[in-house]
Amino acid sequence: MSPMFLKKSIEAVRQEADQTGLRKSLGPVQLVLLGIGCIVGAGVYVMTGTAAANYAGPAVVLSFMLAGIACALVGLCYAELSSVLPVSGASYTYAYAAVGEVFAWVLGWMLMFEFGLAGAALAVGFSGYLLSLLGDLGVFLPEWMVTPTLQSQMVDGQSRLVQTGSVNLLACFSLLIVAAILSRGVQHSSLVNTVLVFIKVGVLIAFVLVGVGHVSPENWTPFIPENQGGFHFGAEGVIRAASILFFAYLGFEAVATAASESKHPARDVPVGILGALTIATMLYAAVALVMTGLVPYTELNVADPVAVAVSVIGEPVWILIIKAGALTGLGSVLLVNTYAQSRVAFAMSRDGLLPRVFSALHAKFSTPVKGTFIVAAISGVAAATLPISLLGDLVSLGTAIVFATVAISVIWLRNSHPELERPFRVPFGGVRIGGYWVGIIPALALVACIAMSAPVAIDIGMKSLRGDWVPAAIVVVYLVLGGVIYARYGRRHSKLRQAAMGTGTPAP
Repeated sequence: MSPMFLKKSIEAVRQEADQTGLRKSLGPVQLVLLGIGCIVGAGVYVMTGTAAANYAGPAVVLSFMLAGIACALVGLCYAELSSVLPVSGASYTYAYAAVGEVFAWVLGWMLMFEFGLAGAALAVGFSGYLLSLLGDLGVFLPEWMVTPTLQSQMVDGQSRLVQTGSVNLLACFSLLIVAAILSRGVQHSSLVNTVLVFIKVGVLIAFVLVGVGHVSPENWTPFIPENQGGFHFGAEGVIRAASILFFAYLGFEAVATAASESKHPARDVPVGILGALTIATMLYAAVALVMTGLVPYTELNVADPVAVAVSVIGEPVWILIIKAGALTGLGSVLLVNTYAQSRVAFAMSRDGLLPRVFSALHAKFSTPVKGTFIVAAISGVAAATLPISLLGDLVSLGTAIVFATVAISVIWLRNSHPELERPFRVPFGGVRIGGYWVGIIPALALVACIAMSAPVAIDIGMKSLRGDWVPAAIVVVYLVLGGVIYARYGRRHSKLRQAAMGTGTPAP
């Protein structure tokens, strides 16, 4: 059978879930906190300002809602799949069981792209707030070690990338610190994450409660600024801003990757996904509304928009608290994001599609220490060289592809394995088209993913036509590299393919 259609059996996937060697120590509350830890971070602390200033204005609140609705539809699909296949590879493994190995490889490779660049974007945001906080304390670092090699600048009304001759070593170093924490084990990491989540959520709630009394309603007028061409404001800008903020909801994917370390995954993972998504969306909307009410949206195109907004209150102590809260928030997201990326690499390595170093467990901590440091180091290179605006766009594009595949996998499995027990099912049922079941929620999730990715893809294409080819080149080179690695290594070492051929040695 062609590897394109070679699938893992459902029985094999479920058996693997009990034989990973990873410790099952996470309950529903920990999974909700894990999700919040990954969701509430760069989206609210960093990208809100860019989205409001360049695209949506005060209507960035609507952008958050649009992105949240799109992710809720996808989250319901994740919830069903994770209740059927409680495994560490999440959507990668879902695709392996539903549509075949080549599709699973593409999905897993895009997941690595998604989590890797998300980690880089988070690290850049973390370094920005840390630099700002250090400046308040009278400590200043040289520009050459805190500025990415490429920087986004407005030239003749268009965003272009320019070389700086610097390297953001601070962002790179933050990722290596996170990898060191994760190497100690998921239970230890979960405890650290829980503390960070309570701190950052508490700070954001305080920001809303204190800031709402200082809001100037005129800052919300016009709520949707008139379109100035392209995606610059208007309804088009609101949608473009939603596409930027789309990746900020990546946390529920991280919850799905934790299925093999959950005590009762069929019950707890859906609770973790939907609970984290609901709480984060409400918090995002509240913070965005207060932020744009405190400061004119045109002044929010900065690395630390929440700190800029809180400065209106006139309490220096609050500025320090908010910046410290931003650091804890971004730190917890970095922790969970890197965790999720390492677990995707772990799952792909166990299947033989990536080298064994990614699935080798530490004798004492029972964690993939080497693999965790490798993925963190790769993200560190991106954080050191690329601007956060470019990283956000690329992550959103990868996220949309992954989420769309999850929606397709729900439909595929419902038709190919209708007999499977599904502790959680997507609501509202479906319709029969040509004898095939098509779920209403999965279909809407697929449409939402296309809507979220289209503005990013169009923008990248337009930039290429203007001579700014770096974003498109990154995507093309990454996809080509993935094809080469699968052809030269993954296809030959695939355990499923070896089993189908009746051999335990690499295929020719």
